[in-house]
Amino acid sequence: MGLAKTSENPELLEIVATARYACCETFRTRRSNMEKIMHITARAHVWAASICMFVSWPSAQAADSILREQDITEEAIINALTPQGPIDRNETLGIMHRDAYAAQEAASATKGFSAPLLITFKSNSSTLTQGARAALRKVARGLQSAELSRYKFRIEGHADPRGPANANMKLSETRAASVVEYLTREGGIAAGRLTSVGKGSTEPLNLQNPAAPENRRVTIITVID
Repeated sequence: MGLAKTSENPELLEIVATARYACCETFRTRRSNMEKIMHITARAHVWAASICMFVSWPSAQAADSILREQDITEEAIINALTPQGPIDRNETLGIMHRDAYAAQEAASATKGFSAPLLITFKSNSSTLTQGARAALRKVARGLQSAELSRYKFRIEGHADPRGPANANMKLSETRAASVVEYLTREGGIAAGRLTSVGKGSTEPLNLQNPAAPENRRVTIITVID
């Protein structure tokens, strides 16, 4: 009875048709929006993965660039610290790792000559371990080589960002000074060729892992007078 009355009423038929059309359009719009959201979400996941890989890659390279005690040799020190090509004598040579991207620049070594060393110390102190002393004996031989004997060097101490900044700065200073003292007293390097400076935790090599061992290092930088 109701259907018969509806079919006999053109205005009511138009209202029903309009309602059906509106429902269909609403469904299609919602489906289209859902597909767009899924597409955007998928692209966001891809971008996030790409960014993570891009950010972590310099940190991995930075770790690979560190000379660990067992890998330190006289030849490695000579190769890392000997200036190559024309030298601007108004420039202090040394790769300064100020952020994660500086690790990428370190691979080209176009701006300077440095040797980041993973020298170990006794916990929370500036006392060199036996392994560190053995490695520094090789460093001393490299600094006395014919290729490096005419250069001066800056010894930089670095600490990881754990702990108070002031304590990290002091610790990095005393560790750099300990390396200089060993190289002069035990390694026979003239004191006038070496200077030490503490960097604290201001120049980490690995931003992804603040506690990474490469953030606790000593860097030797060739200085051109």
